[in-house]
Amino acid sequence: MAEITSRQYLKVEKSDPDFIQAVEALGKAARQAGPLDDRQAQLLQLTAAAAIRSEGAVHSHTRRALKAGATADEIRHALILITSTIGFPNVMAALSWADDVLSEKLRD
Repeated sequence: MAEITSRQYLKVEKSDPDFIQAVEALGKAARQAGPLDDRQAQLLQLTAAAAIRSEGAVHSHTRRALKAGATADEIRHALILITSTIGFPNVMAALSWADDVLSEKLRD
């Protein structure tokens, strides 16, 4: 499977490690603040990434959801569920981005 971390993230991590450390700490604190497990949290973040049409974040959260135990069917269903909220064209784009990652998984 392709690496979870993007080249841009690694570039910023190298140039401003304190910033990345703070962002990671915020994410960790948010995940620990409630009852959702990591799989659920990654599916939720995946749908948020789709809502803002962030291809990179959809790729990242698809990978992270898989790592957290989500299935391809759960990932696709999470995205389909938000059709009435973000619209059919946006969901189709997000599904294609998720499929980029899911097809990588099949090749591994």
